[in-house]
Amino acid sequence: MLLRHLRYLLAVADHGGFTRAAEALHVSQPTLSQQIRQLEETLGVSLFDRTSRTVKPTDAGQAYIECARRVLVELEAGKRALHDVKDLSRGTLRLAMTPTFMAYLVGPLVRDYVARFANIHLQISELSMDDIEAGLLDDSLDIAIAFTQVRNADIESIPAFTETLGVMVGRDHPLYESQGALSAEEVAQMKFALLTTDFVTRNRIDEYFALEQITPKVVIEVNSVSTLLEVIRHTAIATILPEPIATQGRALRKIPLLGEAPKRGAALLRRKNNYHSAASVAFMELVLGAIADESTRSIIH
Repeated sequence: MLLRHLRYLLAVADHGGFTRAAEALHVSQPTLSQQIRQLEETLGVSLFDRTSRTVKPTDAGQAYIECARRVLVELEAGKRALHDVKDLSRGTLRLAMTPTFMAYLVGPLVRDYVARFANIHLQISELSMDDIEAGLLDDSLDIAIAFTQVRNADIESIPAFTETLGVMVGRDHPLYESQGALSAEEVAQMKFALLTTDFVTRNRIDEYFALEQITPKVVIEVNSVSTLLEVIRHTAIATILPEPIATQGRALRKIPLLGEAPKRGAALLRRKNNYHSAASVAFMELVLGAIADESTRSIIH
């Protein structure tokens, strides 16, 4: 059995048939079918049910496909390990963040990382929590900054910091110059533009509203952090986002809340039992070191 057999096997499973898999692999369909037959003969089992219109894995095939995926991921990690340079004179870091962290963290972190490791090639992606977990599992990402709660036991979550979510407004809002803190009753009277409910941050905001027994006046919902910030800058509508996003440079002002403000935990995520490159270890140490050292806390704020 060769690695080619495993790649062909996954292609058929992922494309749901031999025709599309052969096209993706740039081989003929008879060649692909022959290779899968050879694999089945070697293993002594049928890997696919070919009786229906769509080719589907058998129970044995599904179990073997899952193992084959893990094998190929580990082999790719091993290949990267061979080329890793411990002195960080070269290398690549594949980093991802969820959108609300990307809005204020990526600039300072990249600034400090590049200053220390100028020869490391950075690949930075803004992804949802689901896509981050998938990327870590299939080894297309090295490390990510996202939320502490992960659903897959194969992903390691290293707590980094806790951040506060706050009400923020633009210059056109009547409360822009306000010096007082907002009560729950005052928050209930405000109009809000918020992220859509598929954002984890929005879920935390909704939990805060429920806890304070607030029925919010949500007049705009946006599926992009950058778009949401533009809306707030140009309207008399408020939002709730991580407090560090509200800066003079963005023409946004944070308004404090009476009582307990909503919070969320941030973590560094990486795949367990995987090879961790020198570039990713250096990034993790940079983030955790900055948080531990109060004198450099400004990297986040």
